[in-house]
Amino acid sequence: MSFLQPAGPVIDLGVNIDHIATVRNARGTAYPDPIRAALLAEQAGADLITLHLREDRRHIKDADVIALRPQLATRMNLEAAVTAEMIDFACQVKPQDVCLVPERREEVTTEGGLDVIRYYKEVESAVRQLKGEGIRVSLFIDAAEDQIEAAHAVGATVIELHTGRYAEAEGEEAVREIERIKAGVHAGASRGLRVNAGHGLHYTNVQPIAAIADIHELNIGHAIVAHALFAGWENAVREMKAIMVAARLGVSYGAGA
Repeated sequence: MSFLQPAGPVIDLGVNIDHIATVRNARGTAYPDPIRAALLAEQAGADLITLHLREDRRHIKDADVIALRPQLATRMNLEAAVTAEMIDFACQVKPQDVCLVPERREEVTTEGGLDVIRYYKEVESAVRQLKGEGIRVSLFIDAAEDQIEAAHAVGATVIELHTGRYAEAEGEEAVREIERIKAGVHAGASRGLRVNAGHGLHYTNVQPIAAIADIHELNIGHAIVAHALFAGWENAVREMKAIMVAARLGVSYGAGA
């Protein structure tokens, strides 16, 4: 048994297929097909498929979510804003997981964590509605103890820590960001929360995050789609999963992007 195929769960990779849909939508074609990408990613070792149905539908469409849900062999992690439209849609589709995220129309990508404290009542209501449909709820938040405590208080059972600041940092600042994320992981785990992480992670910065023992799952999309242009989609998925598992196990593995 090699570290590439461990006997049990080590760390999960959620492959985000949003930017497959971005390429498709750029020319208004039916290809590349994000559903095919999702199924191939599963075959290549993805533990779940993540997709963000944005309010402006700039990449993933409603039909993508509906068509993909029954075809997945793993699980669907649907990212959605805290709006009545999105929560009702999620309750209709019933993915295994819903990750509530902040969303602004003018942003290129999600710019920070959800402010659970500021929007406490709205988030609490969304969590209650989703849990009532048997959906596990995650909150995409910054690694701040007050936000983690609020996430726990509203009834979420999972948090996904925003790693964007770490991904943009260099040198000593990156070291400080790792320590901040570690503290957030500890704060979440000590409250009984499942702790995931993601945003801005790629083939040469993912290792320190993947090595944090209490992180269960990393969600990565743009880097895998970009690397797939040169390495092929399934190879890009396999390589990311191998790098993550190696980092968790303390095994050296070459990076490729």
